[in-house]
Formats: sequence, C-alpha cells, structure tokens
Amino acid sequence: MKTGYDPQTRIYSSLVHLKPKHNIPTQTHLNTATFVLSQFPSPDRADSKVALIDSATNHRVTYNQLQRSIQSLAAGLYHKLGVRKGDVVFVLSPNSTLYSTICLSILLVGAVVTTANPANTEHEITKQVLDSGAKLAIVAPEETHKLLSSKVVTLVTNGHSNGDKILVQELIDCDEPLVLPENRRKQSDTAAILYSSGTTGTSKGVILTHGNFITAIKLLQWASDITSAKDDIFLCFIPMFHVYGLAFFALGMLCCETTTVLMQRFDFKRMLQAIQMYKVNNIPAVPPVILQLVKYNENGYDLSSLKSVGSGGAPLSRHVANRFREKYPWVELKQGYGLTECCGPVGFFVTGEEAKALSAASGALMPTFCAKVVDSETGVFMGPYGEGELWLKGPTVMKGYLGNQAATSATIDEDGWLRTGDLCYFDGDGYLFVVGRLKELIKHNGYQVAPAELEAILLNHPQVLDAAVIPFEDEEAGEIPMAYIVRAAGSELSEDQVKQFVASQVAPFKKIKKVAFINEIPKSVAGKILRKDLVEKSRKSIQSKL
Repeated sequence: MKTGYDPQTRIYSSLVHLKPKHNIPTQTHLNTATFVLSQFPSPDRADSKVALIDSATNHRVTYNQLQRSIQSLAAGLYHKLGVRKGDVVFVLSPNSTLYSTICLSILLVGAVVTTANPANTEHEITKQVLDSGAKLAIVAPEETHKLLSSKVVTLVTNGHSNGDKILVQELIDCDEPLVLPENRRKQSDTAAILYSSGTTGTSKGVILTHGNFITAIKLLQWASDITSAKDDIFLCFIPMFHVYGLAFFALGMLCCETTTVLMQRFDFKRMLQAIQMYKVNNIPAVPPVILQLVKYNENGYDLSSLKSVGSGGAPLSRHVANRFREKYPWVELKQGYGLTECCGPVGFFVTGEEAKALSAASGALMPTFCAKVVDSETGVFMGPYGEGELWLKGPTVMKGYLGNQAATSATIDEDGWLRTGDLCYFDGDGYLFVVGRLKELIKHNGYQVAPAELEAILLNHPQVLDAAVIPFEDEEAGEIPMAYIVRAAGSELSEDQVKQFVASQVAPFKKIKKVAFINEIPKSVAGKILRKDLVEKSRKSIQSKL
C-alpha cells in the first residue's frame, strides 16, 4: 500500500477513489431530506422492507411507512406550526423510531435541526435553546419540564393529548391533505447545529451544512457496500443526538436499505438480548462497550450472529482490541476516527484483517479527505511516523462555530484546513494512529506526556477495570501524571502497585506520580473521558485538604 503522502506538498491524500455510483452529488440546490428520501428502496420493496425496530416493544416501521410519516410531519410543521426555511428546531429525545421522522421532516421543510442530550440539565437545555435561536422544540414528554424557562413553543413526541399540548403523532396521523412548497435549500445552507461534548472546554455549536451530511451519507453508502449486505441487521444504542448516531443511524443507514434495531438508551444486558432476539449482524459502538464485551464472562446469550463491531467516538486501546479478538474470533473489530466538526467519519478500515494487523490504528483516510500532520511547536509538516496535530480538509468540514468567530478562526485556517486538536501520525502505509489530544498533553518538566499512552498501559493490568490519566498541578514539575483507577471487583490494588506497574514500562518522566481510586470514570456518550470533570475533582480534593 502506498502512503498517500506527497513529499512535495507534505500532504496526505486518501488512497481510495469513489466509483461513479458513489460520486458526491454536485447540484447546488439539494437538501439532506430530499436526498435521503431519494435513496429509499423502490416502491415494491419499501412496502415490506423494515427500516426500524423498537427493541423494547418490537414495533416495526417499514420504509414506506417512514416516508409517509416524514412527509406528513413536515406538512404539519409547515402548515400547523408555521415552521419556515431557516428556522431552528430543537430536538430533545432518547432514541426512538420517531427520531428519523422528526429530523428528516425538519430538514424537508428547510429548517435547521439542533439536538441535545436528554441527560442535560434544565440550565444546559435553556442555554442551548437560546444560543441556537430555536423557534420550536420537539421533546419527549418526560423532558418537557426542562423547557419551561426557555418559553419556546413545544411539540411532544408521544403520550396522551390533554388539550394543552400538540403531539407529533397527531400531526403524522392528520388526514388533511397538506402540500409542502418546494424546498430550495442549497448544499451550502445550514442543516444542523450540533453541540460538541466539551470534554476539555466549553461546548460550542458546530454548524453543519446539507452538503456536509450528503457527503457523509455517500461515504457511508460506499463503506456499507464494501462491508455489509442490504439484509444485515444493525443495532443502534449510540445516541441519535450525537453526530455518530445522527449521521449513521437517523439519516445514513436509511440510504443503505438495512434494518436497524433501536435501543432507547444503552443497557448491556438488553443489548445482549437484542443481539440474540433479532440476530444482529453489526454494532457501531464506543470503547466502553467494547471493554464490557471483553469482560463479559457469562454464556447466557447467543452472539453468533455478530459479524462486525465498529469502535468510534474515542480511541480504543490495542490491549482491549486484542482481547476482544481473542474472545470473539468470528467478529471483525474495526476502529474508526471521526469528529463532530467533520460530520462524522474520517478514518476507516475496509477489511477486518487490516484492522487486526494494526490494532492501534484508526484506519486510512476515507475518500475525499486529505490531511496534514503539523508539529505544534515548529509548524513544520511531518512525514510518515512524524507526530503532530492532525489537520483535515474535505467536503464534510463544518462551516464554523455558531456565533463564535474567534473559535472558528482558531480552528479553520484561511485555506480551509481544520485543526482537529488530535495528536497523531501516519505510518508508512498511510494508516492513521491517534496518540492523544494536544490540549490534554501533560507538561512535565518540559516533557510532553500523552494520557492515552498511560491509560493503555493501565488497562493491561488484570486488576484494573478502567482508568483515566489527567494533569495534576505541581510546583516543581508544572504538572504530574495522575491516574484515576476503577478496580476490578474484589481487588485490593494499592497506589504503590499501580505506580510500580507503570514505572516498569515507561521512561522516568512518564511515571504516574499520584493515584486515586474511583467507582466510575466519567465519559461522554461517545466514550470520551471527561477529563475536565476529573481535573475539577482533583482540585476540589486539594482545596478540602487546605
């Protein structure tokens, strides 16, 4: 395999070229919803082909039913609620068979989707509603109380009508023939505002265009044609409010004619039950789920239908990946790389054999992308095996951060290169290895220490269930590596034992200097460690001792 690296420009390019059927649409006036609906199965298949299944109720939605629901809800939003082109609609709901209908109907009207985590507090919800400028909120009934202070008009996803609220299902079931005006949205127009997880700083509204989503979906179609069949069953517990779940399940997989089994929220036992009941073949997952599967020791469920498990959202350690493959040798495990600012996937493995041979890699650049690796100290572009910040360019790169020109300029340069903030390198065959986050690097006596490297070592310890490493302020060294450890059940692992285990495998400046034991490592829905929470926890610990 070639590297994809040009020594003249010092730019890495994707080594994969799309076939004509996967070419990115070039027409100016094309919106995401119209494109997705155009990719649905033919009418003779759409009547019987199941698009979505609710794992809790076994409720099934065919592609034909889904299409009618999208068009009916869109007409209701336009005619009954006055939603117009460019209006922002706030969506607050767990995964459901209605989620795709809601998002696609908003886009079909020409409005803009902004989604939120149902676990967010009323304060966080109000802040996002105001920041995004939402005109309407579509909300699960159990979350309506979080919208009271924002005073935004609210549409409830389900429940019983009591006269003071409108239900999504009522609009879908409306028999009145309502016609939508033509949606003349451009590919360059805003389709969604997604708020980043803010694992190290303040959450920001990422502006994604119709062109971003259409390209991401075409790339997903390309990947699906290579790795799965149209009769495959996918399982979705990835939250649909996150770019991973939105681009992949709420929108993308509907263009691949597959069937998706939905879980309202992740529950390990219910995931196993769903795999067995529905003969699930594919699971896009996150590292914590992979780790749970590795540590699962019971044999009560039949998982033989599984063919492929993907890992994204956060780095997956080589140790956990290798243990997974030993335990489930019939399943292809493939790690990918993506980010909200790129509307989802960027790095991808075509085959499981490639992924197995390169356990720590996140695949090669997907078609349409090019990259630079830039030394953060000197600004020099790095060749193969040279570490630096990953810069990306491609048609899925965001428009910018909502109402934050300073953050946008700091992230996207004048030539359109997106600074990801991820420390990485490409090997001699063009595979991407993500080492850590630049902002998370621990500055110890002038050396830079990557927390992810130390976490991978800690997860190798048989008595460590989970681990996170953060910078801890130190007067002499500036910062020292501190480890938060979740011990395995029954373990009496001590601080000294942890320190010695790591010290035997790393250079002196990388040694763990402080250890704290914790019941659970805080993580985002994408599996990223919420280091800012642990940093705050360590600061409070210091203050309580003063």
